[in-house]
Amino acid sequence: MKILVINCGSSSIKYQLYEMPEKTVLAKGLLEKIATADSVLTHQVGEKKISIKKAVKNHEEGMKLIVDTLLNNESGVIKNINEISGIGHRVVHGGESFPRSAIITDEVVKIIESYFDLAPLHNPPNLTGIKASASIFGSIPQVAAFDTAFHQTIPKVAYLYALPYEIYEKYKVRRYGFHGTSHRYVARRACVLMNKDKDKANIITAHLGNGCSITAVEKGKSVDTSMGLTPLEGLVMGTRSGDIDPAIIFYLEGKGYKIDDINTLLNKKSGLIGVSGASNDVRDILELANKGNERAKLAIDIFCYRVKKYIGAYTAVLGRVDALVFTGGIGENAITLRWKICENLTGVGIELDKEKNDKTIKTEAKISSINSKVDVFVIPTNEEVRIAVDTYELVKSS
Repeated sequence: MKILVINCGSSSIKYQLYEMPEKTVLAKGLLEKIATADSVLTHQVGEKKISIKKAVKNHEEGMKLIVDTLLNNESGVIKNINEISGIGHRVVHGGESFPRSAIITDEVVKIIESYFDLAPLHNPPNLTGIKASASIFGSIPQVAAFDTAFHQTIPKVAYLYALPYEIYEKYKVRRYGFHGTSHRYVARRACVLMNKDKDKANIITAHLGNGCSITAVEKGKSVDTSMGLTPLEGLVMGTRSGDIDPAIIFYLEGKGYKIDDINTLLNKKSGLIGVSGASNDVRDILELANKGNERAKLAIDIFCYRVKKYIGAYTAVLGRVDALVFTGGIGENAITLRWKICENLTGVGIELDKEKNDKTIKTEAKISSINSKVDVFVIPTNEEVRIAVDTYELVKSS
């Protein structure tokens, strides 16, 4: 059974075509700069890559280009679109409606639309991809895999804010959490590496990239996570502030800031780029820090301190931690940051092996020392394969 996995951004479409249940990647690619004259599709089959530069007006045109490329005699891997049995879509916000992935129906589409205001940068393009796919693939089943689904096991004590209860009842203001597909994948992969039953292991998973979140997984279930009602809460991120005193918003408003300006400031001008004043890319900031730039050093220090603080908090939540997992662009590549985060955590049983840490970049490895009571892993995330598995299972049983 062939499953196509789609991840639509506001100006991009990322895709992978799988042969299931073997989880074999037949083709993958990325279409960037949609709605510009500089649109480019990078398509890969095995080790062979091709680049197609063609102006793409919208996501529907983008999906047609991707399908044409998959069907092409030279670059393609299928002869007919009906060879594809299901299409799985990453959808960021599913609220309380979806504790797991779901076959897309008109009702599911309405629910995705209802969360536009909570995920304005993600749900609209996610839904655009779903509609574009429906136009092209017709009755071929589509599945939505929600970033929020894995976190629906978080208990009320962790997901409710201490606001008047009617705010939750009326508007469903609560912690939802994100990156759930990634957290679920790496937590389960860690159990395989430890040879532990996923329903018995306690794991802290740190997804560190331009967007960052950390999750406490108890006996296979998410019980707390750092992102909240929106992806703004929690860790310091590339351009997002993470946790702040909410009174800062009112203070800035009193200084003449408009609410839209504050929203932009917190989501797009804060975090690493806000503190460093230079970049939201850790590679750039580390280069500046190594040259003596004090604000770059401070940005790195604040970033690592916040992750360390959450590891301590989630250790207290779980009581016993079997593993700590680093994933995401920073988690998989930033040797210096992983070391700094885990420094002086021997009190909670975490100790890295410097040599193992230093040689682990974008590869799966155990990086803890032999004395560490907690296993520490680097596990490259694979949200696409998790979406493919969910889609395959739902299509097969429908």
